[in-house]
Formats: sequence, C-alpha cells, structure tokens
Amino acid sequence: MSGKLEVSFNSPQCGWMSVGFDDGVSEFHTTTAHAPHASALPELMLILTRLADRNGADGEYLLKWNRDPEEFDLRFTRVGDELTVEIFQYPTETRDLSECELVFTHRGRSADVCAAFAVTFDQLYEARETDEFEFNWRQPFPFAEYEDFRRAIERG
Repeated sequence: MSGKLEVSFNSPQCGWMSVGFDDGVSEFHTTTAHAPHASALPELMLILTRLADRNGADGEYLLKWNRDPEEFDLRFTRVGDELTVEIFQYPTETRDLSECELVFTHRGRSADVCAAFAVTFDQLYEARETDEFEFNWRQPFPFAEYEDFRRAIERG
C-alpha cells in the first residue's frame, strides 16, 4: 500500500490546469486542457461521488482527459474498501494502446483517496471567483457535481 495521497489541481490559466498526484512512493505532475474532454472535471467529481459511497459496488471507472496532443486515462478500480488509482498516458490523441504508459499508481482506502481529492476541489471552489475560474478554464465551475461530491464525503 502507498503512503497518503496528495492531489493538487491548481487554478486554471488560459484553458490549462496544472494537476499533481503524490503519495510519497510515486509522483506525477502535468497540465491538462479544458478541451476536447470538456466534461472531464464534472465527470471526475461524479466518479468520486460514487466511490465515496462506502456501500457502493466494486467496479472500474475510466476518465479521459487530455493535455493536447497527449491524452490521459484516469482509471479508478474499487474492490471492497480498497481503491486503486492509475494514470495512463498516450503520446497522441489516437490513444494507441501499444504506446500507452502507466505513469502513476496509488492504492489506498476509498475514503482516503476521496478525501485527498476533496481538499483540492475545496480549494478550487473557494478560489473560483478570485481566480476567475470560468474565464480561465473556459467552462463553468461544476457546482452541482461538486455539491453532490461534498455531500457524499460528509456521509462518508
């Protein structure tokens, strides 16, 4: 099992957002773009909302995100209370599996992983007006998904 997961999504700038994952064993940092996967941030919150339900079913969730031209898959695999987060990188938008590289893996309790994401989502939420989130991310802040995620975390 890895150490405590830290997740960072920094304030967006010009349609780009710096993201990072670090658990003391492995670390991965990159930037992501607001397009073409325009629903990636709200979809991520929806996935984590499902994973925050301690009575939720085991399963795998896949989120596609991009850097342009690189593409990423964030794969969440839940078995019981254990959650594995894997980040795969593709060198181009063709998403050729033969060129796919696993760039980050973390395994921990579902509640702990969701809590790590909650910290960074709370920071994005709190700074959304100061950072002009909608203008800089070129999309509105996903309020409904964020609120659902926060409720799921609180029910924990």
